[in-house]
Amino acid sequence: MFDPGEKVVCVNDTFSAFERRIYSKLPIKDSVYTVRETSLGRRKTGGDSGISYRVLLVELVNGPDPYMHPDRAEELGFRSDRFAPLVSEELEAEEEIFELIPATR
Repeated sequence: MFDPGEKVVCVNDTFSAFERRIYSKLPIKDSVYTVRETSLGRRKTGGDSGISYRVLLVELVNGPDPYMHPDRAEELGFRSDRFAPLVSEELEAEEEIFELIPATR
């Protein structure tokens, strides 16, 4: 699960024609986004159903979920498995340096 403010990268931007119709904005693979909110969600688009984590992004705001009652409608979110935590270049550089340092006995 992601925390609000966390940077994530989109790893799956494959959406059905139905999903493309109901979302006004969709993430793009390899693009970086900021998590606005996470919650338990439900997978119910294009016949897919079940429980999932719902992610809302700062950079992408969509309309209400058409599967919810209008009085309780929440913004359409994205499944968390479409994203991965962003690994910063600084952290990667530190790991590379550590790998180059010989082990001492």
